[in-house]
Amino acid sequence: MADRKPKSNPDPSMGGKRAAMPARESEWSNKGLHEAQSSFVAAPKEKEEQSAQKPNLELGVEILKTELRTISNEPGVYRMLDVQGDPIYVGKAKNLKKRVTNYTLVNKLPYRLQRMVSETRALEIVTTHTEVEALLLESNLIKRFMPRYNVLLRDDKSFPYIHISYEHEYPEIKKHRGAQVKKGDYFGPFANAGAVNRTLATLEKAFLLRSCSDSVFSQRTRPCLQYQIKRCSAPCVEKISRESYRGLVDEAKAFLTGENSKIQAQFAQEMQKAAANMDYETAAAYRDRIRALTAVQSRQDINLEGSIGDADVIAGHQAGGQTCIQVFFFRAGRNYGNRAYYPSHDKNEGLAYVLAAFIGQFYDDKPVPPLLLLSDEIDDQSLVEQALTIKADRKVELRAPKRGDKRKLVDHALNNARDALGRKQAETSAQAKLLTKVGEIMGMKERPNRIEVYDNSHIQGTDAYGAMIVAGPDGFMKSAYRKFKIQGSARVGAENFEPGDDYAMMREVLYRRLSRTLKEDPEKRGSSWPDLLLIDGGKGQLSSVMAVVKELGLEQNITVCAIAKGPDRNAGREEFFMEGRPSFSLETNDPALYFLQRLRDEAHRFVIGSHRTGRQKKYQRSALDEIQGIGASRKKSLLLHFGSAKAVERAGLSDLEAVDGISRSVAQKIYNHFHSDLA
Repeated sequence: MADRKPKSNPDPSMGGKRAAMPARESEWSNKGLHEAQSSFVAAPKEKEEQSAQKPNLELGVEILKTELRTISNEPGVYRMLDVQGDPIYVGKAKNLKKRVTNYTLVNKLPYRLQRMVSETRALEIVTTHTEVEALLLESNLIKRFMPRYNVLLRDDKSFPYIHISYEHEYPEIKKHRGAQVKKGDYFGPFANAGAVNRTLATLEKAFLLRSCSDSVFSQRTRPCLQYQIKRCSAPCVEKISRESYRGLVDEAKAFLTGENSKIQAQFAQEMQKAAANMDYETAAAYRDRIRALTAVQSRQDINLEGSIGDADVIAGHQAGGQTCIQVFFFRAGRNYGNRAYYPSHDKNEGLAYVLAAFIGQFYDDKPVPPLLLLSDEIDDQSLVEQALTIKADRKVELRAPKRGDKRKLVDHALNNARDALGRKQAETSAQAKLLTKVGEIMGMKERPNRIEVYDNSHIQGTDAYGAMIVAGPDGFMKSAYRKFKIQGSARVGAENFEPGDDYAMMREVLYRRLSRTLKEDPEKRGSSWPDLLLIDGGKGQLSSVMAVVKELGLEQNITVCAIAKGPDRNAGREEFFMEGRPSFSLETNDPALYFLQRLRDEAHRFVIGSHRTGRQKKYQRSALDEIQGIGASRKKSLLLHFGSAKAVERAGLSDLEAVDGISRSVAQKIYNHFHSDLA
């Protein structure tokens, strides 16, 4: 994308360069970006100590000017780092020297960029051969570091595919997520599990392919229910020959690659032929298969006059400083569903910039179709096309159609984006009202924008875990959830505590959470600081938490409230405890009470899940896991040879040496571990 020079107009930008296209980190970072050069400059020690206290615009400008002495006029990527060395902005430039110079002209920078420069304490530079390479690397680094001054796509979900596996003589058809390392054909992506499940059900009805695993397949002695309901041809018991089954697989592949009419015509011909021969059962089977294929086409949300092959439709709508981007997936002209995204960005960023940044990060780890249909033209569209073409290793076209069938597709996606953003803003508004009401109940000066809820879980003191969930104006912030394995040192009031001491556990969890945040952000300016702590418990838990808050000197910054279940632990009769005021309850029909109950219940759900997971892992551990140098492969060899860890423990030295992959020295180590009193 072209360089964005800071302007004096009131439209602030996210900073520096636009994010656009993903880079192949393994290919470029490991190979040095084709001998790309890197440089780093840090603030002098005394000024770095000063920067730790507060942002300093003059110091930030000085650091950038120092770097300009050695920076080149080549294309590349720059990273601005804060005092902790974390990237706060990643940008690319056609001319690095000119681009960085713009940040030193503070009078022309909007306030947001001035704040970014004031927090800059170091600069990293990577030069590249071309601007396209810089574009790819920029998006790769944004996706990796998530700098807060960039447009950020927070997408941690992978897309499902349909996988036809060829590792077995009778290929299996199934849903697949993750890396595509197994042999076979992959079809997708589908927007969600529902879309892929519906398609799989259709394929089973129309082509009678098996969906069972290889282990289940090998153990069958008679047809399963899938065969009885005419959704499988039962190759497991040879109800169909290998050649005929392969024919079904080829038909399914043809259907998934867009040959709908050909397959349906073939089925219709076979149905008529069977009917003419008075083989009505076979004719009925083909009729059902035709109906299944027709049902897929009738469920399409968009009526396509002509096939567009493989394409993604990307439409963005902005309102109230927020953006919703809808992505519709079309493969072989068939709608594979859609998904909405809400990238994080400065409220003054234009749609063309946000769309460009979104496309770069979105396709960082996803396959790129040959055609992208956009609701609006993006910045540096031709440059983005080049970068996508390099990534896909084939021609990729970006088009913003103005009329015709393709524009109808875009308008459909745009309407979905507009509606989704409206719903999200309505939900956010309702959430904001609840937060305001909670702030009033707790006697806070302002509404809380970050509420942290804490709970503990254990069984008579064993496998103890604490958990923190977070809620804000946009609802639950699940990426901020944390779990704590209780270590047994409260650090506040006592050095150690007995198992099952709920108060000490709560002290430990809060001390670990707040002391770490205080160390990372001593000025308490960051968004990771809570406004309200909600503790599941009563007066004892409140006293434990307040002891931590006071020890760390945070009583003026954080409001703390404990929520205890009422008599007989009845929901709706909760009692609230806060320091310096009598306990109180809320009306049973108060929306704020329902909200606080929901927060408490979410924390309880999360901590119970953490506790169960930890307990399960503990029970799954083997005595062999405690031996240093015994990895997964050696452990497997030992268990296969002896049958159990107990048998390994009883084995003699010569028996251990007889195991494949176990040398004499390793055998001696294993033997000594189980016979330490004799070693």
